[in-house]
Amino acid sequence: MKRGICVMANVLILGANGKIAQLAEQQLLSETKHHLTLFLRNASRLKVTDPSRETVIEGDATNQQALIKALDGIDIVYANLSGKNIEDQAKAVVGAIDRTNIQRLIWISTLGIYDEVPGKFGQWNHQQLDGGYLQTYAEAAKVIEGSDLDYTIIRPAWLSNKDIVSYETTQKGEPFKGTEVSRKSIADFVVKLINDPSQEIDHSVGVNQPNTDGDRPSWY
Repeated sequence: MKRGICVMANVLILGANGKIAQLAEQQLLSETKHHLTLFLRNASRLKVTDPSRETVIEGDATNQQALIKALDGIDIVYANLSGKNIEDQAKAVVGAIDRTNIQRLIWISTLGIYDEVPGKFGQWNHQQLDGGYLQTYAEAAKVIEGSDLDYTIIRPAWLSNKDIVSYETTQKGEPFKGTEVSRKSIADFVVKLINDPSQEIDHSVGVNQPNTDGDRPSWY
């Protein structure tokens, strides 16, 4: 991966209708010159802001052939995927990228996949997310980590819609900090990685708002 700032890149956003993806899309359009390819299951759900810089592709992220087609000419892949079949989506994404010359993948996951959340909040997080959710996201992360891609896995704290950008990070193997973070903060972190794709390569990064330690997020 080349070092330094990426002035213009072709970015594929998988799961482009997601809330974080839409925030990242708007920030990329306003702050960068990147071209965005927006991939989602139902294209009619998404309104294109700038037709000169955005291409919409309707497709399923478990369909490897559809992904391969969407990857044509792409420099960076940002996956904002979710669902019970997240592991299958991870396998399809990695399998599709492996058939191209693309290396850079930014992957949104969740906190707790390594049992890295300490204390009472960690216990509460397990109570909320056990029963399939954490396990499937953990298995998807293993697929990403087992690839030879230049990946970054992002593990957000519990997500809020607060209109703030304020966050700090932890690395895999370190205790997770805080309980919550704004979607706007996660979008900002994604944009930073797209703008400088040499950052956080092969890292799994926890992201939280500073000074939000506690037993659970503030709205519970």
